[in-house]
Amino acid sequence: MTVETSRQGRVLVVRINREEKRNALNAEVTAGLDQAMNELEDDPELWCGVLTGGPRMFSAGADLKSGPGEPTARGGYVGLIHRARTKPLIAAVEGLALGGGVELVLCCDLVVAARTASFGLPEVKRGLMPDFGGAFRITRVLPQNIAFELLATGDNLSAERAERLGFVNVLTEPGGALDGALALAKRVNANAPLAVRAALAIARQEVAPDESTIWEHSDNTHEALLKTADFQEGIDAFFSRRSPVWTAR
Repeated sequence: MTVETSRQGRVLVVRINREEKRNALNAEVTAGLDQAMNELEDDPELWCGVLTGGPRMFSAGADLKSGPGEPTARGGYVGLIHRARTKPLIAAVEGLALGGGVELVLCCDLVVAARTASFGLPEVKRGLMPDFGGAFRITRVLPQNIAFELLATGDNLSAERAERLGFVNVLTEPGGALDGALALAKRVNANAPLAVRAALAIARQEVAPDESTIWEHSDNTHEALLKTADFQEGIDAFFSRRSPVWTAR
């Protein structure tokens, strides 16, 4: 299975398990994440979720060959990007979270990361922009100029720097992100679950009151970039393992 779930008391652990493909997001991963997030939301015995990947890779983002599959009814892109959640969700990050991987992290309420983890939005290196909400959501969790740096350079942000900037809640030693996330979930679940959900709902509304307009602009911009020569060059260069030659066309 490309998405595995397990229960730790009232916590649902959701693990992307496509390590041979760097946990790239395809249709099967989308279906698995959607099912897991539906389970988390619908089961009254579950109070908190943890989203994680493998020991070396959280996720390298959308599968460039097959794509991420169709959006789901409740979760949208990758079964999570557009989801209206009520229960707290914690990201546990080991290794790299890139592109769509970062955009999954941005869907979570809290982030635990190993010191060796890093985050990046490399879409501009392929002639694209982050199209799962990363282009605008990253500015909510990082200072403006740091967010612009990630978007414009496509370079990675280390977990240690991300923690100093307030993006990562808890740093762990390598291999300890999942345990750290479970410890954080235990702290969350020590509180009244309905009160936690109510407080987070109000906070989320303040951070992102209505994304409909920005989503329309993001989707239109992404569609326009897909028609450019630079996009095709970026994909060709990636699969040919060479540096792209940009023409701004």
